Amino acid sequence: MQYQYQSVAKLYFIAAIGLFVGQILFGLIIGLQYVVGDFLFPEIPFNVARMVHTNLLIVWLLFGFMGAAYFLVPEEAERELHSPLLAKLMFWVFLIAGALTIVGYLLVPYAGLAQMTGNELLPTMGREFLEQPTITKIGIVIVALAFLYNIGMTILKGRKTAISLVLLIGLLGLALLFLFAFYNPDNLVKDKFYWWWVVHLWVEGVWELILGSILAFVLIKTTGVDREVIEKWLYVIIAMTLITGIIGTGHHYYWIGTPEYWQWWGSIFSAMEPIPFFMMTVFAFNMVNRRRRNHPNKAALLWALGTAVMAFLGAGVWGFLHTLAPVNYYTHGSQITAAHGHMAFSGAYVMIVLAIISYAMPLMRGRKAAGSNRSQIVEMWSFWLMTVSMVFITLFLTAAGVLQTYLQRYSDEPLPFMVVQDKIEIFYWLRELAGVVFLIGLILYIVSFFVGNSDPEAGAGVEESA
Repeated sequence: MQYQYQSVAKLYFIAAIGLFVGQILFGLIIGLQYVVGDFLFPEIPFNVARMVHTNLLIVWLLFGFMGAAYFLVPEEAERELHSPLLAKLMFWVFLIAGALTIVGYLLVPYAGLAQMTGNELLPTMGREFLEQPTITKIGIVIVALAFLYNIGMTILKGRKTAISLVLLIGLLGLALLFLFAFYNPDNLVKDKFYWWWVVHLWVEGVWELILGSILAFVLIKTTGVDREVIEKWLYVIIAMTLITGIIGTGHHYYWIGTPEYWQWWGSIFSAMEPIPFFMMTVFAFNMVNRRRRNHPNKAALLWALGTAVMAFLGAGVWGFLHTLAPVNYYTHGSQITAAHGHMAFSGAYVMIVLAIISYAMPLMRGRKAAGSNRSQIVEMWSFWLMTVSMVFITLFLTAAGVLQTYLQRYSDEPLPFMVVQDKIEIFYWLRELAGVVFLIGLILYIVSFFVGNSDPEAGAGVEESA
């Protein structure tokens, strides 16, 4: 670590990991409620637990992205962060607002929460993933503007690189597209049409730019490959990402009352969406094969390679499985969607945040390049436990979704929804078991930061500039 105020990122990373643990715990709760319907009822109803699970996912990933930006931008710009004080202030504003929102979900009925927070003045609540009270959404906008100002000024006053500029474009897109969370038309078709401008264009658009820039930064630092080579790959990948991702939004418009041409546009460009993820996989392994240094932080490199592979499988392959309109007609909203969503989020965004934390945390804690060997062994165990368990979660949900689709929607004598749910219950139990293994892997990831601290020379022997 070269710049003093890169350490601001540590606050964001610690909060991200803490919220990640909360997300997984609530995921296990709703997984158990699938098969034990009255578990924790009425204290934590399924709809509330699911809302907390998905909201924590979004919030902790945003903390991770912000921490990644605060760490890598000063190094890319070759100057200190514009305002460390503003970064710390916005951290506490964001954390307190997020915590109060989650407490509100758990302690106050949702309709009462809407009334308490003045939702009738500017109605924005009640939509999946955007359940936050309007006042929380306004707070998110304020935090995002302050963050973009801080990062933008650091970049403008320093060296401009492809990595920092692509990251800035992705972060700007993230902030701008979130503004559609405030548009809540009465017409249901328009509501869903623009709702996807936040949800889809985040995760299948601008977030992929953030992913690409962080991955490129980690690969430059851990492989020593020329920056020019990595930046050329980055430009090609983000171009394909934007072309396929923006028009590919149409695969959400098939059955909501939009014109029929979206079935063609959505199918064609969605079928192309795996291409940038495949390119990202080839890119990552190609850079490792061409590496000019053996970086001691093996765990960070493992997370980076895992990101490329799992993102391709989850977002690319599993996305393609049900993205064509004739297939989606039967699978829409089934457990196949859940399988795709779990592996795509985990592979593309969870793992890249864990990769940058894995790379940056040892440096911010005074190491020369990496944690101790014992620490990295524990962390690599956490990688394999989380990755393999997520693969099994996806496979179990896929099996449940295929059977659900056939029995409920495709067979000559379709069965009622709840009858089908009883028949696929075994897959929900298996998914819950895999989820417990995932939590164990996450706990090991945290433990790895506290293992082998007595060795002051761990990770020595590599030049960190690139």
